[in-house]
Amino acid sequence: MALQQSFPSVMVPRHGALPALEQVGERLLIAANGVFLEIVRPWLRVVRRLGEFQHQTAIPYGDATEVTELRCGRVPPALIGEFTDMARAAYPNETGAFVVWNARTQQFRLVPLRILAQGTGHLKYDRPRLGADDVLVVDCHSHGRYPAFFSATDDADDRHDVKFAFVIGNCNAAVPSLALRLCAKGIFENVERIPHGWYDAARAEVSA
Repeated sequence: MALQQSFPSVMVPRHGALPALEQVGERLLIAANGVFLEIVRPWLRVVRRLGEFQHQTAIPYGDATEVTELRCGRVPPALIGEFTDMARAAYPNETGAFVVWNARTQQFRLVPLRILAQGTGHLKYDRPRLGADDVLVVDCHSHGRYPAFFSATDDADDRHDVKFAFVIGNCNAAVPSLALRLCAKGIFENVERIPHGWYDAARAEVSA
């Protein structure tokens, strides 16, 4: 019973709209066009299809649609520039930080991780303790001299989180490589068009 209350299954009505989940949490949506996962956080509401039905069985429910609502607004590029400075300072080793949003003040800030061990191909850290109104929006880490990409280790680490994951690579280059994806309880979606402002913020100033 407790599990069902914390992660309920809801039938999508054929007539009329299903109200969005109001409180922070997750639920399954059973619809005529498949099974969907709805996730709500203070900064985000996302609905994604987990799977479709294999057979043309008549399902007496309505259709669901995929939704992305970024309730916190855009991440300030200046914070990406701030993390780029951290990545270049740590080069050739890896480093990391969280971009955090405060639901009360509606402000973003960069929170460095407490590094336990780091090298050119690994990073171990403790997650920072966040305030009651703070939520993780972007989990950032660097790849030193290597390109930005998401590894199998990243997949395992990100499987249970709801966040954006961001990697900056080739940190010694004037224009480093960037990778960004949405992580939603094991669903990984690469962001193909990273904001231009992030590239501008990560670009190194070259003296004449």
